[in-house]
Amino acid sequence: MSAPYDVITMGRIGVDLYPLRIGVPLAQVETFGKFLGGSATNVAVASARLGRRAAVISRTGQDAFGEYVHQALGEFEVDDRWVTGVERYPTPVTFCEVFPPDDFPLYFYRQPKAPDLEIHPHELDFDAIRSARIFWMTGTGLCVEPSRSATFAALEARAKSGITVFDLDWRPMFWPERPAPTADPAGTSPPTDPTPTAPTGAGPDTPDPRELYARALRHATVAVGNLDECEVAVGERDPEAAARALLAAGVELAVVKQGPKGVLALHRDGTRAEVPPVPVEVVNGLGAGDAFGGALCHGLLAGWELERLMRYANAAGALVAGRLACSSAMPYDSEVAEVLAAGRVPEQDTGSLR
Repeated sequence: MSAPYDVITMGRIGVDLYPLRIGVPLAQVETFGKFLGGSATNVAVASARLGRRAAVISRTGQDAFGEYVHQALGEFEVDDRWVTGVERYPTPVTFCEVFPPDDFPLYFYRQPKAPDLEIHPHELDFDAIRSARIFWMTGTGLCVEPSRSATFAALEARAKSGITVFDLDWRPMFWPERPAPTADPAGTSPPTDPTPTAPTGAGPDTPDPRELYARALRHATVAVGNLDECEVAVGERDPEAAARALLAAGVELAVVKQGPKGVLALHRDGTRAEVPPVPVEVVNGLGAGDAFGGALCHGLLAGWELERLMRYANAAGALVAGRLACSSAMPYDSEVAEVLAAGRVPEQDTGSLR
C-alpha cells in the first residue's frame, strides 16, 4: 500500500469560465478564461501548491470539459485516480461576474444534475480515506443522493481518525425545496416559523439541511464556515456563539470566517484566536475561502499553534482575493510568507482586465 495522502477532498469539480474584464456585466463580456473549479477541488489544489500530497474524490461528465479537468489536475499535481466519468451528465460549468470589492455573482450550470453528486458509496476507496491525514468534505455533498450516502459512508469509515474537516459550504441553489405548505381544509394558513431556515430537501420525508449538518458534525474534528453557513449548521450568527455551538455539536476546532472582521477560531481545549483580515485590493473574492482551506490543511498538518495557523490561512485567502482566478491563483508558501512579512498583499496590475 502506498503512503497515506496528506489531504483527500471530496466534492464539487468542474470548469470556471471567468471574464477577462472586471466590472463588466456578463452579457457584455466577450472573452473568458478557463480554469479548473469546484470548492473541494480548489482546496486540494491549494494543499498541493503548499507541498502536500493531495487527491480529490469527484466525478465529471465524459466530455471535453471532463478531459480538461483531468489535464488540469495533473498540472497541479493533484491525484485524479478517484475522479471518474458519468455518461449521462455533462461536466459542470460556472460563470461569474466580477465587480470588486464585494460583488461576485455566480452562475452555476449543473442541470439536470452535476456528476459530482453521483458519487456512490461502493465506489469509495475506504482504505485511502481512513489513512489520509486529512479528509475534507463539504455541505454540498449532503444535498442529494447518492452523494449524501457516500459522504456519510466516508465519514463513518474515518471514525474521527486523523483530521476530518467539514467545510459547511452552504449553497442553497443546490438543495431541492419541499413544496410550500398549503392552507388546511378550514381555510386557515399553516403556522409560520418565526426564524426562517434554509430550504429543505426534495420531499416531506427528506431531512432538512440542519439535521444532515448535525449528523456530519458528529463525525468531524474541524468545522469551517462563514456566518451564513454557521446559521444553517447550528442556528447561530454571532461568531462566538456559533463557534461554541459547533464545538458542542462534536468538533474539536471551530473556524468561523467573518469576512471584513477576520476569522475566529475556538478549540475544545480552550485555545482561542481571533485575527483581522489581511489588507488587499480585492479583484475576485471567490477563491479566497478555498485558499484559506488549503492553507488551513497545511498548518494543521504542520501542528502550528492556533493564531499562527489563522494568520497563515488569512494571508493565503487574501492573496487569492487579489487575483482573478481560483485554482491557478492558489499561492505557494513563499508568497504567503511574503504577505505575512509585509502585513498586506501587494497591489496587482489589473489594467488589462478593465
